[in-house]
Amino acid sequence: MLFDSYDGFIFYDGAMGTMLQKSLKNPGDRPDILSITNPGAVEEIHRMYIDAGSDIVCTNTFGANSDSLRGTGYTPADVIFPAVAAAKRASRGRAKVALDIGPTGQLLEPLGDLKPDRAYELFKEQAIAGEKAGADFAAIETMSDPEELKAAMLAVSENTGLPILATMTFDKTGHTYTGFAAESFADLARGLGAAAAGINCSYGPSEMYETARRIAKESGLPLIVKLNAGLPDSKTGIYSTGPAEFARLMLPYAEIGARIVGGCCGTTPDYIRELKLLMTGSP
Repeated sequence: MLFDSYDGFIFYDGAMGTMLQKSLKNPGDRPDILSITNPGAVEEIHRMYIDAGSDIVCTNTFGANSDSLRGTGYTPADVIFPAVAAAKRASRGRAKVALDIGPTGQLLEPLGDLKPDRAYELFKEQAIAGEKAGADFAAIETMSDPEELKAAMLAVSENTGLPILATMTFDKTGHTYTGFAAESFADLARGLGAAAAGINCSYGPSEMYETARRIAKESGLPLIVKLNAGLPDSKTGIYSTGPAEFARLMLPYAEIGARIVGGCCGTTPDYIRELKLLMTGSP
């Protein structure tokens, strides 16, 4: 099995976009372009996560598809190659590199205008570039539409040899905004050959336990839990759950088989460090 060489928990990284905000010159600038314009900042964030204990880091490529990049002057390959290179320089063999593939930013038919075939081509372009650049996995994350998840997973599996880590984002009832249930996601991820499946983003660890349990029970795959640091304050932007509390709230997920754990929005290397210390007893 893919993760048999790992002993115990596998630690993902935390947020990239929120960490990069201070490196952006203007509020509207794109974080993924920093892999080209300021690769050192991206590399340093990866290094901080690896030093904190991350076994897998995600590339700074969340929205690097052709439609999203239109007007920037860059192609997906332009963004993906330096992003993978930055992660690999930081890892120096200490961590694996996952090509981060997020949603297209468009709604697929019938909810929107994006055709499934077009979504497939967008994800295919990203996946091929990521494999050529040297990524170890494809991390398909923050999906909420099953048709978009399917397009992304098929694009990766049919055009590359990259193992897939698949996660969706859910509300407190265990459904995506399209009404797709946690169990249905588990079945889809398993059926399309995911190496691991679970939740990312969504809410904090105090709200998502039951949804994670349902996914783990149904999928039979290694469970990924990569949640937010609670919710941000509307005035200060500060997230409600600190590193120590986040780690404590993540502990029960081990009881339902969480194997790959990390953080999403609002989390930092301190969160990963606390999480690893509490779950393994060692830094």
